[in-house]
Amino acid sequence: MSTPVKLPAKGPLLSGKGWTAFFVALIAVCAVAPLLNMFTAPDSALHMSDYAVALVGKIMCYAICALAMDLIWGYTGILSLGHGLFFTLGGYVMGMYLMRQIGRDGSYQSDLPDFMVFLNWKELPWHWTFSGSFVATLILIVLVPAVVSFVFGFFAFRSRIKGVYFSIITQAMTFAAMLLFFRNETGFGGNNGFTDFKRILGIPMQTQEMRMTLFVITGLTLLGFFLFSKWLVGSKFGRVLQAIRDAETRVMFSGYSPLGYKLTIWVISAVMCGIAGALYVPQVGIINPSEMSTGNSIEFAIWAAVGGRATLIGPILGAFIVNGAKSWLTVAYPEYWLYFLGALFIVVTLFLPDGIVGLVKKWLGKGKAAPSEARVEVQRSMGAEQGMDPAALTPMPVETGGARA
Repeated sequence: MSTPVKLPAKGPLLSGKGWTAFFVALIAVCAVAPLLNMFTAPDSALHMSDYAVALVGKIMCYAICALAMDLIWGYTGILSLGHGLFFTLGGYVMGMYLMRQIGRDGSYQSDLPDFMVFLNWKELPWHWTFSGSFVATLILIVLVPAVVSFVFGFFAFRSRIKGVYFSIITQAMTFAAMLLFFRNETGFGGNNGFTDFKRILGIPMQTQEMRMTLFVITGLTLLGFFLFSKWLVGSKFGRVLQAIRDAETRVMFSGYSPLGYKLTIWVISAVMCGIAGALYVPQVGIINPSEMSTGNSIEFAIWAAVGGRATLIGPILGAFIVNGAKSWLTVAYPEYWLYFLGALFIVVTLFLPDGIVGLVKKWLGKGKAAPSEARVEVQRSMGAEQGMDPAALTPMPVETGGARA
């Protein structure tokens, strides 16, 4: 009879320094940014312009997507090149509500959106039924990406599609959806999409107060998702995800079915991107099918790789660094931006496999445990739950594949 073995003690959600950094970010989002934008003179060196507010708000939406990518790629080993679809679906759900909020203030002074009047539509299509309700919109922002990702993920994971094949399929799915949304008869505005938004909840959107409100909500959402992700990867569920990433076959031999775990984290990741898209639209003021382009989805992966996979904070930093550079380079040197992005990805892949965060940890001498030690820890935790002696367990082999590239 085997001796009962206790699982390793679960550490705190964040270290002391981690909580300090978190509250500093919280204060910056909720107090410092509003103060610098609304209560300092426009000609002051400390003034945060409306352009800067919109830019940082947009990048925070991207950071949520990078965090979602880290959950499925960094911690589960599933490389998706189609998460732009879920981001855009959330954006379109919010955009439909904002289009209904225009009312008769449009160019044609009709209850229908202008593009529908132009196309000689007489009534709203069925999928616009709940677009007039803000509560229904909030529900659909979560529900639509969740349903689409669940249906796709169920059949893909049940068929055990993985690696580069899974990445290609996600890319094809997103490209097919983009072509569908480009068609005028689908009721999504065709290639122009939705724009010219006037108000949200009856409140004008172009006021400084509304812009700052959206900024703060986005920042709080990003911080909330970070804490949620930190808790998730540190739980038993998160340990199984990392075991699936390192040796899925051995996880199955340990008595776990990877399907439920992979499908759950896939849906969670998709919902996070959908919420990010919904926050993105009112701040940018437009949504169209080009947001589903395969290039956008690939950028999600680049942000995670640049910052550092399986670190959570790394992809957030990667989103800020890459998009900050993009905002500057596309103005100063627009013809060189794509070359810079490609070179950055190559350099990170060849010389910084752990990203910027991994490099900083190496410099500080605080690198995480060796991969073999981390795999042993995960395997021992799982073995203890099965009543096995952890000392008898050997390190899990590393499976190579497209998702680990």
